[in-house]
Amino acid sequence: MAKMKAAMAAVLVMEREGVTQAFGVPGAAINPFYAQMKERGTIGHVLARHVEAASHMAEGYTRAVAGHIGVCIGTSGPAGTDMITGLYSASADSIPILCITGQAPRARLHKEDFQAVDIAAIARPVTKMATTVLEPAQVPRVFQQAFHLMRSGRPGPVLIDLPFDVQMAEIEFDIDTYEPLPVYKPAATRKQVEKALAMLAASQQPLIVAGGGIVNADASDLLVEFAELVGVPVIPTLMAWGSIADDHPLMAGMVGLQTSQRYGNASFLAADFVLGIGNRWANRHTGSTEVYCKGRTFVHVDIEPTQIGRIFTPDLGIVSDAKAALQLFVDVAREWSEAGKLRDYSAWAGACRARKKDLLYLRKTHYDNVPMKPQRVYQCMNNAFGKDVCYVSVIGLSQIAGGQFLHVYKPRHWINAGQAGPLGWTLPAALGVRVADPERKIVALSGDYDFQFLIEELAVGAQFKLPYIHIVVNNSYLGLIRQSQRGFAMDYCVQLSFDNVNSPEVQGYGIDIVKVTEGLGCKAIRVHRHEEIAPAIRQAEAWMAEHRVPVVIEMVLERVTNIAMGTEIDQVLEFEDMAHGLADVPSSLAAAMLD
Repeated sequence: MAKMKAAMAAVLVMEREGVTQAFGVPGAAINPFYAQMKERGTIGHVLARHVEAASHMAEGYTRAVAGHIGVCIGTSGPAGTDMITGLYSASADSIPILCITGQAPRARLHKEDFQAVDIAAIARPVTKMATTVLEPAQVPRVFQQAFHLMRSGRPGPVLIDLPFDVQMAEIEFDIDTYEPLPVYKPAATRKQVEKALAMLAASQQPLIVAGGGIVNADASDLLVEFAELVGVPVIPTLMAWGSIADDHPLMAGMVGLQTSQRYGNASFLAADFVLGIGNRWANRHTGSTEVYCKGRTFVHVDIEPTQIGRIFTPDLGIVSDAKAALQLFVDVAREWSEAGKLRDYSAWAGACRARKKDLLYLRKTHYDNVPMKPQRVYQCMNNAFGKDVCYVSVIGLSQIAGGQFLHVYKPRHWINAGQAGPLGWTLPAALGVRVADPERKIVALSGDYDFQFLIEELAVGAQFKLPYIHIVVNNSYLGLIRQSQRGFAMDYCVQLSFDNVNSPEVQGYGIDIVKVTEGLGCKAIRVHRHEEIAPAIRQAEAWMAEHRVPVVIEMVLERVTNIAMGTEIDQVLEFEDMAHGLADVPSSLAAAMLD
């Protein structure tokens, strides 16, 4: 046993649990913890400009690399409340991050001390555990429990609130005998998997819906192996995009009301059996369950017991970690294949590939308009960035169009805050991804409003030499909200344009993104025509290599473009011309017109 400050014990536990990086903002109430981190010198730290951004950096860090747990740190009061959005985002997408906050001394709690707030009570609904540690001797064990909970079952975030005097108190602690607690993951049984495979084998046109739990479990290789064994096409959800490469013969497209492909929806509507693994049947994926479930049998595999039956009742539910389940699915499927017990689904898989080819051709992207249409921007991005690119995005028409037009080929190469969708998330998350992987080709994708929310974090990228490319598709509109306001026959309080007295060259668009970016220590390029996109990307790559800072490429778009979406997966509307001239028609009708 050794005598040490409780804050030092916390730092030592974090080291043993594999933490090497943190993001945050120091403050008076958390300075004792920072003092111990500085003394040890084993945990790197990136200074955010906004505490919410620190939580999103931690998210990006976790999401980028399997096994990572991002850590965000702030002082008492508003630092904790600022990080609630990051905790909510992490909780919604099953992302483990550790949030550490300072707190007023114990004797000053409930006395309206400066910046004293019950942050544990505020954070509890969006964490797996949120606690204010009142006994110094409990600090190392609370941190031990935090890592155990973050990794066990459905992953998620934890908040630990440390009063100033608790951090400073001397305790006895033996780090040499410390061991992380065993991680609990439920696993499917052979009987359950055999039942699921028998149901699949009884179907004519089955699909596998792959959810984000597969990516979280680092099980994408097993997913592909299983799909190839049974010959069944795969529909990844947005959170699993890249778990099977977009150009894989069994990748049938994405399904949904917004971030989907016409061919994905069409193939799903033709299916009679769905095996969902590690997914939660999110409403932007399903639309109404009446349409989504009609005529189909469902098996649902999820790590969280209460997730099964939450949206609709499956015909079979299996509580299991995605990796454990997929390993057993592979093993049993291989045995059944060798015994001739699996059906040949090559004709069905071929029909899905035919839809993909025909309905992909419908989507027109080669517009020559100036200002540019977003469809042409995404076409140029596909051509320029190749298969190794890692996209980071969050919400809005920019993300929705990205989901429809871009291509992803590897797991953890589409990094997205799925359920929460907080504006401003993209920029700090991309910085977190860069810290997690210094060599990855990172391209962030934002609309102009998302970009403005936490734009000051560009200075973090400049200060800490965190280069990446940030594509800003700028129409000076809250584009998604403007499009949804069509249902109310209004265009109200969603325009961001104004006459900029300092920048005549951006009249009609307001913010001078290039000047702001340069003022924050980064580089920027403004692009007006599609012919300029490839040269701009080459220039951005050269600047990143030379200066090691983020480079923003502003794509100046036409002010109004409606992106395909709808209220049901069989009623997704196109608003732009397509190669066959089918516009403003639902996806089901467009598919019929091709037959």
